[in-house]
Amino acid sequence: MTVVPEPRLALIGGGFSDDEDGLLDDWVLGQVRVPRPKVCFVPTASGDAPAYVERFFAAFQARSCEPSVLPLFHRELDDEALRTFVLSQDVVYVGGGSTANLLAVWRAHGVDRLLHEAFDRGTLLCGISAGANCWAEGSHTDSFGPLTHLADGLGLLSGSVCPHYDSEPGARSSYRAAVANRALPPGWALEDGVGALFTDGRLTDSVTRLPQARLYRVEPDGGGGVTEQAVPCRLLVPPHQVTPPARAR
Repeated sequence: MTVVPEPRLALIGGGFSDDEDGLLDDWVLGQVRVPRPKVCFVPTASGDAPAYVERFFAAFQARSCEPSVLPLFHRELDDEALRTFVLSQDVVYVGGGSTANLLAVWRAHGVDRLLHEAFDRGTLLCGISAGANCWAEGSHTDSFGPLTHLADGLGLLSGSVCPHYDSEPGARSSYRAAVANRALPPGWALEDGVGALFTDGRLTDSVTRLPQARLYRVEPDGGGGVTEQAVPCRLLVPPHQVTPPARAR
């Protein structure tokens, strides 16, 4: 009997585009139990920016995986080949940029439906910034210029997402206001450096590459404000800093 893996997705507050140590990307690859996972980078939110694609390949060609990229602004695959390609991936890694534009382009090409199918089949979906926003029911974004709420997304993760909670000026207050007035449903706020793994909709791992970085659960408090609860995060450390277990005597 074939066992279908539980659907999983990861929100990343960093990765190859922002961090030099690669800890969050290694953490993502560590979630896939195959020797050389197929990792597809989807740079739609940046308009398939060539420099972004180059940084991805520079980071992942040095790792034990099979990296590839899915361009949509100069698409080469027909519908059947596109479906075969997406469903063959072990990891789909979505880059940052415009959340609103990303969703519009995906829907025009049917990629939204393919990602739903891949998710149900056990492909690990993940991403940074817009690539984290897109999986939820709604998100906090600057896709329209000023920071605002976007009550739209693929809905693979219940609630909403706010990236760059500590680094984007005004993000914290703006997101809290959107949740308080119910423009966005309760959700997850990520400071830069954090990673959050969800398995079948449940938070099953939370990590950070920075001791001070936090993941928060933000919910309305019933009185016109919000509650903001910090979630404990496991600190990631480079392999050479891991202390081996003491030998028994």
